[in-house]
Amino acid sequence: MWLQTRCDLTFNIAVPTPFLLMLRPRSGAQQWIAAEDYNLVPNVPVFEFTDSYGNLCQRLIAPVGDFAIHTRAEVMTADYVDQVPGAAFVEIKNLPDNVLIYLLPSRYCEADRFSQMATEITVGQQLGYDQVAAITTWLRHTILFTPNSSETLVSALEVNSRQWGVCRDLAHLGIALCRSLCIPARMVVGYLHGLEPMDLHAWFEAYVGDRWYSFDATQAEMKGGYVAIGYGRDATDVAIFNQFGPALCPTTQDIRVQQFEGNNMAFSR
Repeated sequence: MWLQTRCDLTFNIAVPTPFLLMLRPRSGAQQWIAAEDYNLVPNVPVFEFTDSYGNLCQRLIAPVGDFAIHTRAEVMTADYVDQVPGAAFVEIKNLPDNVLIYLLPSRYCEADRFSQMATEITVGQQLGYDQVAAITTWLRHTILFTPNSSETLVSALEVNSRQWGVCRDLAHLGIALCRSLCIPARMVVGYLHGLEPMDLHAWFEAYVGDRWYSFDATQAEMKGGYVAIGYGRDATDVAIFNQFGPALCPTTQDIRVQQFEGNNMAFSR
């Protein structure tokens, strides 16, 4: 399907402030970026780089006063999310080198604390995809998804303790449970067509069957319409903006995703 994504952010800057942004999606296995528009008001010099996870990042100095960021993208994304029950567990010795980091505990995903719990949740499941599917089902039925309920980043341990959270919280816990079973898992941030209420979204991917598969415990079923912006170990790596200096929050934020009739092209992996 063809999607138009839009992200508009406005900040009130008191002193010249360095920013690191992650707002440009890149083409990949499940999406093709056909067109982009990226505007800053006022216009300032921007330097782009690719981080260690392959994300497109921009660095700049925001001037004093109102500072606005406007991004648009036309994306052809898959009509469905690949689901392959039975996809095999990949032995650690056979994992690609760049996947190994997603086995380790990270700041918000304490994978070393969930081994027994993950084993209990996945008892009787075939190793690999089916274990991750069981974890996702458990999250959906156990952890209450409460959009717009938390501005504070919390870890998987805290999410499990309080039993509720926003999308990134459910992703953190899912990642920690997967890693505790020696299944590589990573966080994804981006857009989801039809998300209610509309906002940026987070889900996770697990590496089984020699590739990454998407899982989202906040949705009753996985459909098409996902557009990834960034990948990382946890929320630390996938913030759409980091600013350095006095704490800032957007004074306005507008996220939109809509379907449209795009070019007559077929999508294939």
